[in-house]
Amino acid sequence: MTGRDGIGTGLGSGAVARVGACCAGFDLSGVGGGSVGCGFDDSSIPVPVSAGTWLYLEVTSEDYADAVIRIGMSSTCAYPLPLEDSFRLAGQAGYDGVEIMVTRDEATQDAAALVALSERYDLPILSIHAPVLLLTHFVWGRDPRVKLEKSAELAARVGAGTVVVHPPFRWQAGYAEDFLDIVRELAASTGLQIAVENMFPWKIGGRGVKAYSPGWDTTLMDCSSVTLDFSHCALSGHDSLAMATALGERLRHVHLCDGSGSLDEGRVFDEHLLPGQGSEPVAEVLALLAAARWDGAVVAEVNTRAAKTEPERLAMLADTLAFARIHTREL
Repeated sequence: MTGRDGIGTGLGSGAVARVGACCAGFDLSGVGGGSVGCGFDDSSIPVPVSAGTWLYLEVTSEDYADAVIRIGMSSTCAYPLPLEDSFRLAGQAGYDGVEIMVTRDEATQDAAALVALSERYDLPILSIHAPVLLLTHFVWGRDPRVKLEKSAELAARVGAGTVVVHPPFRWQAGYAEDFLDIVRELAASTGLQIAVENMFPWKIGGRGVKAYSPGWDTTLMDCSSVTLDFSHCALSGHDSLAMATALGERLRHVHLCDGSGSLDEGRVFDEHLLPGQGSEPVAEVLALLAAARWDGAVVAEVNTRAAKTEPERLAMLADTLAFARIHTREL
């Protein structure tokens, strides 16, 4: 039995899962009325039981094509490891592709380097995350509009269909004023989804500060594509299921993670917990998308820096993927 036969190992550990085994805390017996067993083909869904074991849920080719949402992994999940480790870990864990956060690492800005990694690890690049101002102030110059345009150019060159972008800070003057017009124009001229990400309010000295313009709440923005980030929802006190419902067809991209509370509840940090470890209705949102046969991408953006070893990090990534696989199946 190979790693791609029925129930086998994805990482060569030799471990074997059994019918009714649990994956990341979920009972898989009878999921979707399908079988769990031998006879794997290219339409089966791989679910990592652990960092070393995959379990395959048998579904028809039609079900797989129609019901399975692509699950990617952000390069931020491997921080502070080099970019290539992001591809390697994503492949080992079983993700469908990767999202590249553009950083000061020149490899994240180089289309040829990214394509080479994509081909080496047989993982498509699903999306490009435009540089975040506070972390990449001088990447591609200082003009935020140029940064976004270069992100779109990079996405087109590597075959990604989505660019994720944060709303501007208020002090970014002209860019903030023209932001939504820029997003609409760039989407129209490139054919890409320029998906604006929900953020959260800021507090300084206990007082609320309006940091973003036109704001942090994407449900109030006139843009056609939005990225929903669960950790940001938690920090803002905005229920993610309500946000997903309000966004409707404008929701085109998801950052899979979790958060345990809001600024008003004393939380300070953008946690990016593993899904299911916080208070957001992550499973419910994924089920909503699956039921709607949503065709966007769910991209893991979890903090794995607490991992002391690579197996620990890989297990965190595998658990995150397992959560997504289970809750994006239309049962």
